[in-house]
Amino acid sequence: MERGNIFKGIPAHVPDEIFETIAEEGAVRIERIISGGQSTPEGEWYDQDRSEWVMVLKGSAEIIFEGERDAIILTAGDYVNIAAHRRHRVIRTDIDGPTVWLAVHYP
Repeated sequence: MERGNIFKGIPAHVPDEIFETIAEEGAVRIERIISGGQSTPEGEWYDQDRSEWVMVLKGSAEIIFEGERDAIILTAGDYVNIAAHRRHRVIRTDIDGPTVWLAVHYP
Protein backbone atom coordinates (compact mmCIF):
# COMPACT_ATOMS: atom_id res chain seq x y z
CA MET A 1 0.00 0.00 0.00
CA GLU A 2 1.16 3.49 -0.82
CA ARG A 3 -0.27 6.64 0.76
CA GLY A 4 0.14 10.30 -0.01
CA ASN A 5 -1.49 13.69 -0.23
CA ILE A 6 -2.09 15.23 -3.66
CA PHE A 7 -1.54 18.75 -2.25
CA LYS A 8 1.72 18.03 -0.40
CA GLY A 9 4.94 19.47 -1.78
CA ILE A 10 3.40 21.99 -4.19
CA PRO A 11 5.86 24.84 -4.74
CA ALA A 12 4.58 28.43 -4.54
CA HIS A 13 6.42 29.32 -7.76
CA VAL A 14 6.29 26.96 -10.76
CA PRO A 15 8.63 28.21 -13.54
CA ASP A 16 8.18 24.96 -15.51
CA GLU A 17 5.24 22.57 -15.41
CA ILE A 18 5.77 19.58 -13.13
CA PHE A 19 4.59 16.09 -14.18
CA GLU A 20 4.66 13.43 -11.46
CA THR A 21 3.50 9.84 -11.92
CA ILE A 22 1.47 8.75 -8.91
CA ALA A 23 0.68 5.23 -10.09
CA GLU A 24 1.13 3.18 -13.24
CA GLU A 25 -0.02 -0.29 -14.18
CA GLY A 26 -0.04 -1.67 -17.70
CA ALA A 27 -1.42 0.95 -20.08
CA VAL A 28 -2.89 3.15 -17.30
CA ARG A 29 -0.93 6.04 -15.76
CA ILE A 30 -2.16 8.45 -13.08
CA GLU A 31 -0.25 11.67 -12.67
CA ARG A 32 -0.26 14.96 -10.85
CA ILE A 33 0.48 17.98 -12.98
CA ILE A 34 1.35 21.34 -11.45
CA SER A 35 1.13 24.42 -13.67
CA GLY A 36 2.03 28.00 -12.88
CA GLY A 37 0.81 30.19 -15.70
CA GLN A 38 2.00 27.91 -18.49
CA SER A 39 0.16 27.34 -21.75
CA THR A 40 0.72 25.32 -24.90
CA PRO A 41 2.85 27.36 -27.32
CA GLU A 42 0.87 29.05 -30.09
CA GLY A 43 0.40 26.77 -33.10
CA GLU A 44 1.23 23.59 -31.15
CA TRP A 45 -1.34 20.92 -30.25
CA TYR A 46 -1.38 17.92 -27.96
CA ASP A 47 -2.16 14.80 -30.01
CA GLN A 48 -1.86 11.89 -27.60
CA ASP A 49 -1.92 8.16 -28.40
CA ARG A 50 -3.99 7.42 -25.28
CA SER A 51 -7.18 8.95 -23.92
CA GLU A 52 -6.83 11.28 -20.95
CA TRP A 53 -9.30 12.06 -18.18
CA VAL A 54 -8.14 15.24 -16.44
CA MET A 55 -9.51 17.18 -13.45
CA VAL A 56 -8.47 20.54 -12.03
CA LEU A 57 -8.12 20.13 -8.27
CA LYS A 58 -6.88 23.65 -7.52
CA GLY A 59 -6.67 26.79 -9.63
CA SER A 60 -8.09 27.06 -13.13
CA ALA A 61 -7.28 26.52 -16.78
CA GLU A 62 -8.69 26.92 -20.27
CA ILE A 63 -8.48 24.22 -22.94
CA ILE A 64 -9.49 24.54 -26.58
CA PHE A 65 -10.02 21.68 -29.00
CA GLU A 66 -9.02 21.87 -32.63
CA GLY A 67 -11.97 22.94 -34.77
CA GLU A 68 -13.86 24.48 -31.83
CA ARG A 69 -14.42 28.22 -31.46
CA ASP A 70 -14.85 28.35 -27.71
CA ALA A 71 -12.48 27.22 -25.00
CA ILE A 72 -13.53 25.11 -22.02
CA ILE A 73 -12.91 26.82 -18.69
CA LEU A 74 -12.00 24.45 -15.88
CA THR A 75 -12.05 25.42 -12.21
CA ALA A 76 -11.53 23.28 -9.10
CA GLY A 77 -13.62 20.12 -9.41
CA ASP A 78 -14.16 20.35 -13.18
CA TYR A 79 -12.98 17.53 -15.42
CA VAL A 80 -12.89 16.65 -19.08
CA ASN A 81 -12.36 13.34 -20.85
CA ILE A 82 -10.16 13.73 -23.93
CA ALA A 83 -10.26 10.94 -26.50
CA ALA A 84 -7.00 9.70 -27.99
CA HIS A 85 -5.85 11.89 -30.91
CA ARG A 86 -8.35 14.66 -30.06
CA ARG A 87 -6.07 17.62 -30.68
CA HIS A 88 -6.17 20.27 -27.96
CA ARG A 89 -4.20 23.11 -26.42
CA VAL A 90 -4.02 24.60 -22.95
CA ILE A 91 -4.66 28.31 -23.48
CA ARG A 92 -3.90 29.38 -19.93
CA THR A 93 -3.41 28.29 -16.35
CA ASP A 94 -3.55 30.50 -13.25
CA ILE A 95 -0.78 33.02 -12.81
CA ASP A 96 -1.79 33.90 -9.24
CA GLY A 97 -1.02 30.45 -7.83
CA PRO A 98 -0.43 26.88 -8.91
CA THR A 99 -3.00 24.94 -10.91
CA VAL A 100 -3.05 21.31 -9.75
CA TRP A 101 -4.36 18.68 -12.15
CA LEU A 102 -5.10 14.99 -11.70
CA ALA A 103 -4.72 13.12 -14.99
CA VAL A 104 -5.52 9.52 -15.86
CA HIS A 105 -4.07 8.26 -19.16
CA TYR A 106 -5.67 5.06 -20.50
CA PRO A 107 -6.01 3.11 -23.76
